[in-house]
Amino acid sequence: MIESRDGRRVLVTGLGVVAPCGTGLTQFWNGLCRPVEPAVVRRVPSFEPEAWGLARVEARRLDRFARFGLAAAAQALVDAGLLPGPTAAGPLAGVDPDRAGVLIGSGIGGAPSWEAQAGVRADRGDRAVSPLTVPLVMPNAAAAAASMRWDLRGPCETVSTACATGTHAIAGAARWIAAGRTDLALAGGAEAALTPTNLAGYANMRALSPTGISRPFDVSRDGFCVGEGAAVLVLEEAGHAAARGVQGYAELVGTGSTADAHHLTAPEPTGRGALSCMRAALADAGVSAAEVTHVNAHGTATPLNDATEAQAIRQLFRTPGPAVTSIKGVTGHAQGAAGAIEAVSLMLSYAHRTLPPTVGTTTPDPEFLLDLVLAPRPWEPAASISNSFGFGGHNGSLVFVPV
Repeated sequence: MIESRDGRRVLVTGLGVVAPCGTGLTQFWNGLCRPVEPAVVRRVPSFEPEAWGLARVEARRLDRFARFGLAAAAQALVDAGLLPGPTAAGPLAGVDPDRAGVLIGSGIGGAPSWEAQAGVRADRGDRAVSPLTVPLVMPNAAAAAASMRWDLRGPCETVSTACATGTHAIAGAARWIAAGRTDLALAGGAEAALTPTNLAGYANMRALSPTGISRPFDVSRDGFCVGEGAAVLVLEEAGHAAARGVQGYAELVGTGSTADAHHLTAPEPTGRGALSCMRAALADAGVSAAEVTHVNAHGTATPLNDATEAQAIRQLFRTPGPAVTSIKGVTGHAQGAAGAIEAVSLMLSYAHRTLPPTVGTTTPDPEFLLDLVLAPRPWEPAASISNSFGFGGHNGSLVFVPV
């Protein structure tokens, strides 16, 4: 199990999500279960900061990624029964602010603000640059804003491990709770880095799908579709949740973190790092591979990543193995937010007792030998594992079990 003081258990008691397929749990879940139009770039539509209690002046002081992070955090607190509504601010009723923390990560941070102010400087000179540039751009802006909005005075930190960020943030916050440092934490990731420069960089890397169709684990997969969004989970010590009469979605029982130590952008080709990460998470959880019935895969739809992850899954679980899904066919790849968005999807699978389809995939690569979920599938909740793998060789895995 996650190393714990006095048997402290970590439950997921609240969820919030901002994604291209829907903002809010109902819209998001419905969006995961239906086809999408081809699009290389997947943006969050019709996002209004005012709906989340951000007045115009407040919103101007936050980059888009931080606004997403605050919106997801507000939803999660409402879902957990800790806020009366998504626009509410101030201390949380029944929560000791000194024992409540925030760990919301970002892979890139405030790229739109940086790019905009670089343009201002080039056109109009140094004196025209906004004095808010640095706080707009800093990757910890979402975590700081959540801490201040709800008077959360425990640890407030940010992790940045590329596409593994959201998963690592959830793992880190869970360890605060298990170790007795906090009773409650907001944990997740936020990203909104779809700027012209970043998109050009991805295109020149030849990482993006030229067809605009994300096909995870498909024989015709041709790259990822880049997305944006945020997701935040309320993690809570089980006794603290029980005192509020809350059961939670699932229990987080194990985490894994390893490095490929191989290449800046390409995964280690044998799947060594991914395999050791999943093994570490299962060992931490005290869960055997045979008990796992679902893998919430990283599944980017790139030729190398999918082949590497499939190889690691096959080595760990053998065949036929657990059911495997990737939601990136719908959401696109939200980079630093991806792991947190996928964790919300997994929690909703526990709630709905259903696995969402791997949208976009029509012909699974026969070499992978995976039980790939291609249509919504009824699921009896059991042990599951959620994977994230990032540029730089960062690997993260989370193991959940039913409450």
